Amino acid sequence: MGGAASVPTDPSRRLQVIGAGYSRTGTVSMQMALTKLLDGPVIHGGTQLLEGSDACCKTWIEAYEAKRRGDREETLKCVRRATAGFVGTTDLPTIDFIPELMELYPEAKVVLVGRDPERWARSVEGLSKHIILWWLPYAMLPVPGWRWFFTFTRHFSESGRRFEVPKERRDDADNGGRPDPNMLLAYNDWVRSVVPKEKLLEMGLGDGWAPLCKFLGVPVPNEPFPRANDTDAAAKYAKRVFATLAQVWLGIFSVSGVVAYSVIRLYKERSLF
Repeated sequence: MGGAASVPTDPSRRLQVIGAGYSRTGTVSMQMALTKLLDGPVIHGGTQLLEGSDACCKTWIEAYEAKRRGDREETLKCVRRATAGFVGTTDLPTIDFIPELMELYPEAKVVLVGRDPERWARSVEGLSKHIILWWLPYAMLPVPGWRWFFTFTRHFSESGRRFEVPKERRDDADNGGRPDPNMLLAYNDWVRSVVPKEKLLEMGLGDGWAPLCKFLGVPVPNEPFPRANDTDAAAKYAKRVFATLAQVWLGIFSVSGVVAYSVIRLYKERSLF
């Protein structure tokens, strides 16, 4: 999470880059870099979920559900609607639709950002402490966009299981729920299997602008490569979410209290006559 939700203003613009890096591999940094290089709106899934419109979130849910039941035509229709006017994508949910995105936008190139698997697992574990709370999806129900959080997390979890190594085959099966580093390696292998080599760039954030700009055929910006969305930033964002939820529910309880008081007072007044 982090960055800002992108809003397309020109529906005729088409996707140029598909960011295939898994969550917690610098997806916000890649969103910022692609926004700079492509001069247009770039989707970052986590940010779009928490800061985007209710309709946007619902469309992605419909895409997941269509894909789950094997309705290819409806899946493509939903993904096309959800990506209309964007020039790039990063993070979930778009990484779950890479084959569909390549079919819809055959001219688009794919960028896979790698990361040390152990560091990735620790990063995911750190983020989970802030967002994997049993009550959070229910608290989000009154908020447009956020109300889809529970459904999103269910679909994310189901899609991620494709890359999990069975516990009986893992050396660290009793790791207390910590993500398996091999999951990231399995996901990256899947990306390589579905994307033609000539359309795929593999890089690390530490590589800077050079490989990305060469791959896209654009000039190298005269500024540092963006770096964002570390664990501390995610923690601060989570606190902002909790503060917003507290305000929303305080308002709900306040209104409910006023309504209850008014009903009781009206009942008592009528009982006097």
